[in-house]
Amino acid sequence: MDSRGAASLLKDTIPIIDFSASGSFESYDLLRRGFTSVKSELLPSHPLELIEKNFQLNQDKTNFATLRNIQGLHAPLKLQMEFRAVKQVQRLPFLHSSNLALDTLRGNDGSISFEDILNDPSQSEVMGEPHMMMEYKLGLL
Repeated sequence: MDSRGAASLLKDTIPIIDFSASGSFESYDLLRRGFTSVKSELLPSHPLELIEKNFQLNQDKTNFATLRNIQGLHAPLKLQMEFRAVKQVQRLPFLHSSNLALDTLRGNDGSISFEDILNDPSQSEVMGEPHMMMEYKLGLL
């Protein structure tokens, strides 16, 4: 008998196929993802739309480059670590989080913008089921 023991003799020779749904047979989760539309899969309708979506990212890159040139490499690294730490602290998934600490780090706490008055359009006022949302966040669903 070989050194692997009896476990190698009990091993099946038939490969096990994963029977989970994938590809075109995968079910679409309408409750979590919403309705699909062809319009959302198209390119931006206006050239400024893409620039507006990436405004904060571009602003951060410019600020980090300027900070690196003025104060050295340590300053943007420290600020990026603070951003990551602040982004991790949030409320429960079914409650709206204002991310006040992130606004303070970016210097936006003293200005009133569209999101402050009318809120983010992607955030709805309808609160979901708390238990289902926590199970989804924890990976239990």
